[in-house]
Amino acid sequence: MSKTTKSSNKDWVISLQKKLNIKNINAVPRIDKVIVAVWIWSLATRKGHKNFEEIEQNLQVITGQKPRMIKSRQSISNFKLREGMPSMLQVTLRREKAYSFLDKLTKLVLTRVRDFEGLDPKKFDKQANYNMWLKSYDIFPEINLDKVTIPVGVQITIVSTSNDKIQVQWLLEELWFIFIEKNKK
Repeated sequence: MSKTTKSSNKDWVISLQKKLNIKNINAVPRIDKVIVAVWIWSLATRKGHKNFEEIEQNLQVITGQKPRMIKSRQSISNFKLREGMPSMLQVTLRREKAYSFLDKLTKLVLTRVRDFEGLDPKKFDKQANYNMWLKSYDIFPEINLDKVTIPVGVQITIVSTSNDKIQVQWLLEELWFIFIEKNKK
């Protein structure tokens, strides 16, 4: 890690500490992990795909880690999903990989989204995790568009060390996330 990354990391922590009025710097909320997932169960059930190597390779290029296959634990007849069928590919990023992925997401990927005005602040769950959905993973700059034959969406979940939605939103704003203002929507 370079010196500029360390100093800029320290800058947003100090800025967030002042904004939240927290005396102990270790109590400042931080990113715990980032979960990147691609749902593939509909491809397996409706379209009959059995080879997910392309999606797996593209997800590995995006995140820098090999995704793991999650299989269904139970059968759901309405969705033609059987127990043991592949349902998703998932990658969990921690520490520096998580911060570098979020940096790339805010500065390169979200700027390529058509008509992007900001993220919805209502996408926080009860544990103050932020969930977002991208319609297709081909907006990531590492993906070669000629090699994408199966367009799939990506779900990104950002888990922090805080359980307060306001603190987590301020943390994400310090990391260059842009949220839609309440009176605009």
